[in-house]
Amino acid sequence: MELIKNIFFNTDKLVENSKVKISYTGKFFQDNSEEVIMHYGFGLNWENLSDIKMERTELGYQTEIELGENETFNFCLKNEKNEWDNNNGNNYIFPIEKIQNELIVLEDEPKALCSARKLRKTYLWSKKIRLAVYKIITYFPRLVSGNYKKKANSQN
Repeated sequence: MELIKNIFFNTDKLVENSKVKISYTGKFFQDNSEEVIMHYGFGLNWENLSDIKMERTELGYQTEIELGENETFNFCLKNEKNEWDNNNGNNYIFPIEKIQNELIVLEDEPKALCSARKLRKTYLWSKKIRLAVYKIITYFPRLVSGNYKKKANSQN
């Protein structure tokens, strides 16, 4: 996913408490800088500041970051010459989405799991009953009329 030119993530959206791989193909990659450091933090006040060295690959400079529980992921980059790429003074700022709790099954709710199992069993029984009814409707008239035996005799 490309959110800003020359910045790519390995995911469609940034989600809190997850790891994300970041690829950078901007100015420092194009200038063949020897070393690129990502200076990053979270939220409007750049909390939990850290620096991490990015690894050079043929796809650009790459690193993996653990996202926290904040609204934004912010970063800028510098090379070994202490030159900065800060998105023309705006820094690279991306929103972090909250985890959708309604999709998480909590362990203290065994009733939901039991009802799912009951629904599954009910579904299987309904399929078995439909198949039995189909066979009765299809083959019972043949047995009663004698057509079933004639086919068996004609094959011999």
